[in-house]
Amino acid sequence: MIKTNITLAASLLVLSGCAMTAKQPEIPALTETQLATNLQQQQAALVAAINSACQGQQQRMDVLHQDLSDLKNQVGSINTEVPPVIVTEPATCPEDSIGEKIILGQVEFVFVDELQAGFDTRIDTGAESSSLDARNIILFERDGQQWVRFDVNVEGGDAPLKTFESKVERFVRIKGDEATSNDDRRPVITAHLQIGAYKAQTSLNLNNRSGLEYQLLLGRKFMKDIAVVDVSQAFLHGKSIPSPTKNAK
Repeated sequence: MIKTNITLAASLLVLSGCAMTAKQPEIPALTETQLATNLQQQQAALVAAINSACQGQQQRMDVLHQDLSDLKNQVGSINTEVPPVIVTEPATCPEDSIGEKIILGQVEFVFVDELQAGFDTRIDTGAESSSLDARNIILFERDGQQWVRFDVNVEGGDAPLKTFESKVERFVRIKGDEATSNDDRRPVITAHLQIGAYKAQTSLNLNNRSGLEYQLLLGRKFMKDIAVVDVSQAFLHGKSIPSPTKNAK
């Protein structure tokens, strides 16, 4: 047994020595030419890899540019025009009327049928009643009724006054100046007026208006229900008397 072990150990020792003395494979040395060639090959491979990556990036950029161009074309094809706005004008009323009412300026030419004369007339919304410039007013009776005789300057200027007579409809009392407390009792007559194409019947009180600008004044009672006044206008119905076409009252 001991002999066998000695023999085995001797064999292992011989094998170890053989292994330690065995030659290692030698790496062949590279020449400068071979080394340069290897470097050039590695450089070429690296450049090829970079070019390939750049080419892929460029392709993606081309696709992106194409998508952007398509988007611009789509936006450009959209109709951005604003649809036209249709403006409708409100229906307009005739210049000389509002519905059934006529429009009067602050001054109008008024023809008085009973006097057969026309006057530049003040249209006064501040006055309640209408008044005619009359001089030499004389009251008298006829057939048991009250009448009045008066003079009117129907031709204007310094022309002679013309005398008229009319039945008195009633009397109106106009309050006088507060300082004197003198009331003015005036006779009222019925008159038929024409303004442009419109005719109306109204009451006129007779009064000396020689100190005033207009011989005839029309107040609120005349305008009620038949007219409205535009104080910024004058002579809307002209200064002549056309053939009557419509009754205002």
